[in-house]
Amino acid sequence: MYVGRFVVVAPGIGGYRVSSRSFPNRRVRDRDGTLTVGPTAGAPETDNPYVSYNCARAVETPTGESLAVLGNGSHVDPIAEKLELGYPARDALASPLLALDFEKDDYDTPRIAGVVGAETATIGVVRRDALLVETVDDPTVVATYETDAPEPYDLTATDAASAATELLEADLEHPVCAAGATVDGDGVSLAFDNGGD
Repeated sequence: MYVGRFVVVAPGIGGYRVSSRSFPNRRVRDRDGTLTVGPTAGAPETDNPYVSYNCARAVETPTGESLAVLGNGSHVDPIAEKLELGYPARDALASPLLALDFEKDDYDTPRIAGVVGAETATIGVVRRDALLVETVDDPTVVATYETDAPEPYDLTATDAASAATELLEADLEHPVCAAGATVDGDGVSLAFDNGGD
């Protein structure tokens, strides 16, 4: 089954995977502690604005809480900025998703995102017909296609690197690359898996 990009979050852990039929030549890179999806050196040139973006960021709130933000596009940055200003996770997800709306491409691709804290997790999606934001207690997934509303996900990973690998190796079509995040008393850990590159 092809579900496109997807985010999985639970309290303390989360991940994001790029699955793509159209733009498989992409990798996750660490840019000063922010994980960014972008084309490989040999990828065909494209003017598609949705190919490169920050997919995982560590955030510290005004009260000193560490959070990780994961998502499939340019909305990751304003979500992170709102969390840094002290917005609750629900509002920090909802307002940028509503403002930026679904992607204006040939597929009306939904925007998906999650916020992970040490003891909390919130997941969101904006698609053509709905904006959904939910606080979750167990691993929950939302994807750009098919699974475009939050539903339970069987995540067994316990650290950021294994979360990235577990999502990349999930039995879903067209895997490209993945990111993982954990949040605990020591802060946020981010990792990625580019499939052996």
